[in-house]
Order: sequence, then C-alpha cells, then structure tokens
Amino acid sequence: MSADRTTTGVDVMIPAYGDDALLREAVESVRAQRDPRWRLTVVDDGVEQGRSVGLAEWLAGDERVRYLPNPARLGINRNFQRCLEEATADWVVLLGADDRVHPDFVGRVLDLAAAHPAAAWLHMDARVIDGAGRPVAPLADRVKARTKLRVTGAARVSGGEELSTSLLHGNWMYFPSCVFRRAFVVEHGFREGYDIVLDLDLYLRMLLAGGECVLSGEPGIDYRRHAASLSSAGAVDGTRFAEETAYFAEVAAVLAARGWPRAARAARWHWTSRAHGVATLPGLLRTGELPVAREVLRLALSTGSAERHVQRSTLT
Repeated sequence: MSADRTTTGVDVMIPAYGDDALLREAVESVRAQRDPRWRLTVVDDGVEQGRSVGLAEWLAGDERVRYLPNPARLGINRNFQRCLEEATADWVVLLGADDRVHPDFVGRVLDLAAAHPAAAWLHMDARVIDGAGRPVAPLADRVKARTKLRVTGAARVSGGEELSTSLLHGNWMYFPSCVFRRAFVVEHGFREGYDIVLDLDLYLRMLLAGGECVLSGEPGIDYRRHAASLSSAGAVDGTRFAEETAYFAEVAAVLAARGWPRAARAARWHWTSRAHGVATLPGLLRTGELPVAREVLRLALSTGSAERHVQRSTLT
C-alpha cells in the first residue's frame, strides 16, 4: 500500500459471514469506544448474492463504518487477507464477527503503541464468554492460561525463539486480541491453504522476520466460545488435526534450520494439539464417527516427518 493511504489510529476489520445478532453486537462494541481514533470495516463473505441488504442498511449513515461485501465467497483465509489489504490505518485488528471489544480498547492500543514504537504487533489478551455473553472457562482456555507467557506490570515484550517456543507449546494468543502494525503485517499476510493455523503461521513468520510482540496482561476483548466456530467444526470432522500435523512438521524443519532448537522441538511434539485430538475421541465414538476417530488418533500419535517439508517450505 502506498504511504499516502495511511491514517492514524486503528482499523477494526470484521471478517463477517452474513448478518446476525452477534455481528451487530460486535459492531456496537466498536461504536462504543471511548477513544474516537478508529474506523470499522465489515467485510462480508457470507452472502451468496454478494450483499446482505439488511446489514448494509443498518450500517449506512455512519461515516466511521464501511460495509464491503465480497462479490463471491472467498473463504476464511482469503477473506482475512482482504481485510488486511483494505486496511489503511497505522494499526489493524481483525475482530471476530461474534466477539466484542471493551470500551477502552482503542485507547489502550494506541497508548501501548506509543510506548513501544518498534513493536510488530500487540496482544491485548481476552475474557472468554459463551454464546449468551457469560464469562466461561472451557478446558482449552484453562490450558492457554497455563502455557502463555506471564506478564508482570503493564506489558511485556517478547519475540524470537522465546515467543515461538511458547506459542508452539500451545497457541495461547487470541487472534482477535492481536493488533498489528499494518506496515509490517502486510509484508507477510496470510498464506493460502491454511484455515485453522493461519494465525499461528502469521505469528511465526513475523517472528522469523525479526518482529516482536508487546503482551498486555489485561483483557481487551470478549472472545466468544461456541460450537459453531470454524475451529470447533474442524475438531469434529478431523480437518483441524490434519492441517495442524502437516504444518508442525513443516515449521519444525524451518526452525531447526534457523538455529532455534527449543522452538523446533516444541513444533515436533505439539503436545497441546495432540491432547486436543485425543479429547475429541469420546464424542466421535459416541456419534459413530469411527473413520474420523481412527484418523484423529493416528494423527495424535504420529511423530510426523519434518524433513520432507524442508524443500517445499515457504514459511520464511
């Protein structure tokens, strides 16, 4: 993007999939920001005819808000990429269409950004809620809480092998809590072919390029956990674990070649992904999904083969 398109503040991009009550709740949470230095863009990938008329009408009339329907469905990866390409502000966040930002989110982001002018991205942490908006603590999030880097004081800066290793032990970052320096993130973008690990892949490529992240210990968003999410659906049909297993084998080889042995070892073991796979087995067996259960078990027990991915890797 050219420099003359840059604007000061935060672009809040919502990759949406049609109109519903949770999306409108997400929009209202942005409109309720105490700091006015934001713009909201809804990039709608959920409408067969390319436009959700009711949503477009509801968003109209607010100069701070754009509605950009895709003329044809792009899928999660390419819709995320379009969000990056449409952003023009110094900082950009991809907010989930069912999540909510806290009223002080934009102000806190810009304060942290000013205090850490070299940061590639910020992670504001999250409070986890259910479909009805009630705070919850599912097993996945209890595991995240145990594996994430600790923050003492207002913020902590991390990068390189330290942050890579931590994220590969268990990807504890909440993607909608990540606010990216646009000038840095657009150089990397989202690699095609990944839907489940597209966030982890982006983090690792930014870290391999020398980027650092500022970690805040205070939640900046409400992150919604419910069965309709893409990651939950992928866990049921086994696609999540197939994608993760192939990805971890690739990244282990790249990290070993970089001279980050701890991070490479964490990628080879990816124990939280394996444990998640095993945890889905009782449910798959109860519903009679025996072929899927066998495949998930095979992937959970597999050691993978990192070497076969070295030549074709585009991670760096």
